Amino acid sequence: MSALIKPELVFTYGDYASWPSEEQWELLEGVPYAMTAPSRQHQLVSFEVGFQIRSYLSGKSCSIYAAPFDVRLPANNEADELIETTVQPDLAVICDAHKLDDKGCRGAPDWIIEVLSPSTALKDMDIKRRLYERHGVKEYWIIHPTDTWLMVYTLGASGTYANHPRMYPLTDPVAVGLFPDLAIEWGFLQDRAG
Repeated sequence: MSALIKPELVFTYGDYASWPSEEQWELLEGVPYAMTAPSRQHQLVSFEVGFQIRSYLSGKSCSIYAAPFDVRLPANNEADELIETTVQPDLAVICDAHKLDDKGCRGAPDWIIEVLSPSTALKDMDIKRRLYERHGVKEYWIIHPTDTWLMVYTLGASGTYANHPRMYPLTDPVAVGLFPDLAIEWGFLQDRAG
């Protein structure tokens, strides 16, 4: 996790939008984090899970988007150029079409999935988990493709995630809280491992 270390500066989406398009960044509470290229295993998991979700959502009102896809998380109702948090989740499911525009998504997706990489694990499990909770992401999945486990956070009635997430091995299908008739299958990990 490499942050641009300039603690006296707070960057905004206005700054972020002006950075070179060939560079990939996330902006977390005004601090830019450079994103590294994902591994083959990361891409396999992201693509396969995204395909299952996309197939399920066909003909439904929700949409799925894969990184790079900007999700702007305003603290209040500030203008886009003043937003201090812009993330690029590996997968984001959005059920409110009013949140979508040509820039990506403004506001919390309903479901976010992050696939861990060594360089992003701490950021995904701590900083982004707190941000997603605060902004109201209803379901947050963290997938560890190498150690083959899944951590699931679900937003409770209090507007917070439980202190302890639900944990699953990536062996049996895992039902999605937002879509109880959808279960993500993990057979592709055994079929294509190595």
